[in-house]
Amino acid sequence: MSEPFSLLLPVYRGDRPDHLVTAFRSTVHEQLRRPDEVVVVQDGHVGPDLASTLERLESGSPVPVRRLRLSHNVGLAQALQSGLAACRHDVVARMDADDISLPHRFLVQLPVIEAGADLVGAAVLEVEETDVRAGEGGVLRVPPTTPREIAEVARWRNPFNHPTVVYRRSAVLAAGGYRELPLMEDYWVFARMIADGARVANLAEPLVRYRVGAGAYERKGGLGQLRSELRLQRRLHDEGFTTPAQMVRNTVVRGGYRLVPTALRRRAYRHTFTTTAATATASPELTLPVATDRNRPPTGGRPVPPSARTTAEEQA
Repeated sequence: MSEPFSLLLPVYRGDRPDHLVTAFRSTVHEQLRRPDEVVVVQDGHVGPDLASTLERLESGSPVPVRRLRLSHNVGLAQALQSGLAACRHDVVARMDADDISLPHRFLVQLPVIEAGADLVGAAVLEVEETDVRAGEGGVLRVPPTTPREIAEVARWRNPFNHPTVVYRRSAVLAAGGYRELPLMEDYWVFARMIADGARVANLAEPLVRYRVGAGAYERKGGLGQLRSELRLQRRLHDEGFTTPAQMVRNTVVRGGYRLVPTALRRRAYRHTFTTTAATATASPELTLPVATDRNRPPTGGRPVPPSARTTAEEQA
């Protein structure tokens, strides 16, 4: 049975108006299955250009748009948590203000939710501005697709591409919702959802063109990100999601990755997680998640042992 769903789109003063227009139109106007409402979270004051762009998008939208204006900038985690509370529907699709959804994104993702999943993501095409202007190119980043693979990978890195996800709000809130942890709030909430027994899946097909600007890899490093990384690893261990050995491994490898030069970080990430779009193979058939007791992790309460990996970065 078809279910109504909300689109959750946070916006802050650093977003570019032209990128926002492209993101909004691709995820609303151009979708073969449109959202039933759009909830825009304005995270604090925005400049006049961005404000006028938001007004034009609202007035010209083919579906209802509600803008939640926050009095000051609270950061992504609190903005999303506020947005979830404002959504009228249990099924919520995420989108960022600078990415581009492919027209059939929701047409293929919503049936997975309606078949029993609590959280479904997809592959992305990482694109730079030249790729966007040309309408082609980019590199493909494919996440793990089956529930077991997702649970295994989650003990090491984020198994979902955040701007691609569609989830049930009830499952997100049951796991505690978004909590503040710069650039890692999505990984943390997804890990808690998996531990809480949420039914998860990923599509290997790229459904979002994910913009990678000049500062994308620089933001993944530095002392601030190292501090966030250490906080994340302590919390995952304290919550029983990772073992002591996994925490030590993640702290050393992932923490060290935050301190390497940006150029090396980019090369390592691209080599490990992406392939050129031209060489990407067709998506395998998706295995739908098996229904499990929401209050019991699929593995009987113990973390799934991680597969042997030597990589050094989380997926967005």
